[in-house]
Amino acid sequence: MLGIVYRAISTHLAHKAGFAKPLVQTGAVTLIQRFGSALNLNIHFHMLFLDGIYIDPRHGVNPRFRWTKAPTRDELTKLTHTIAHRVGRYLEREGLLERDTGTCYLTPEAIIASDEDPSNHLLGSSITYRIAVGPQRGRTVFTLQTLPDCQSDNPFSSSVGEAAGFSLHAGVATKANERTKLERLCRYITRPAVSTKRLSLTRNGQLRYELKTPWSNGTTHVIFEPLDFISRLVSLVPKPRVNLTRFHGVFAPNSKYRTLVTPAKQGRGKKVKTADDAQDQTPAEKRASMTWAQRLKRVFDIDVTTCCECAGDVKIIASIEDPVVIQKMLAHLDDNATSAATEMLPDCRASPTASLFV
Repeated sequence: MLGIVYRAISTHLAHKAGFAKPLVQTGAVTLIQRFGSALNLNIHFHMLFLDGIYIDPRHGVNPRFRWTKAPTRDELTKLTHTIAHRVGRYLEREGLLERDTGTCYLTPEAIIASDEDPSNHLLGSSITYRIAVGPQRGRTVFTLQTLPDCQSDNPFSSSVGEAAGFSLHAGVATKANERTKLERLCRYITRPAVSTKRLSLTRNGQLRYELKTPWSNGTTHVIFEPLDFISRLVSLVPKPRVNLTRFHGVFAPNSKYRTLVTPAKQGRGKKVKTADDAQDQTPAEKRASMTWAQRLKRVFDIDVTTCCECAGDVKIIASIEDPVVIQKMLAHLDDNATSAATEMLPDCRASPTASLFV
């Protein structure tokens, strides 16, 4: 379904720029988000889409970018209708959906397949805001409500297209030089499912979760039993080996244009850099070429390059990759764990520090 959405938007951008889709390239990064504001299962796509197209390069010249205007509400509605129609056709081809006089039904095969997986009960309860386990099973989740705000015009009403239960929002845009705004947007769409700041424990042992934004009916909090709260978290866990971050078009790892349009110049066919090439990097290229330790510090505020005992610099003096040697070292450390814990070194700077990579 993500492929359907990306192809529909790419075709729309190409036609709006006055080109046929095979003659241009688009680019996007998709974050597949599985949760809603009430910890319910709500799978949707957050896509960082280029607001334009790249014209294919000729004679070795870099691709030329052509900007397109922001979509209007009528364009978004038409595009949403196209996506809904194509998704419906795809589900019909897969034998999961059938239509009768304009009404859609799940096929018996889809119902039987859903009953075979016991986790689908948790997923269904999470989608419908119902309690999945415990004595209150099947009931609606308990909520706290207040008087809703006076209905006012939605500032994003002109940037949302709706059709057949599908919605497409395109109301946030950043310019090329607005790096802080872009980073703030990336941090927002990659946020975790649970905010511990909005999670609290009630006097009777239930868990109270505050909504980030009150709903239109005035709902501000949802209340969970401990066991039902765990079932909610289970329903939000993706299947094994499913990558929730996808790169499309010119940003795809195998795209031949990736090295031409990204600051780090990384992609298929990239030449091995020499020491002179590293010195000639622009500030943008150096910023994009952060090490794993720098990324760990930037995202999680964990500095692995500083000693936690003496605040000195930690240096890697060995990289051990042989499984046999690793097993021997771990066994030796396990045998001497008790004695090593009781010994105190007089100065950690004088003691050698080894880093083990497994």
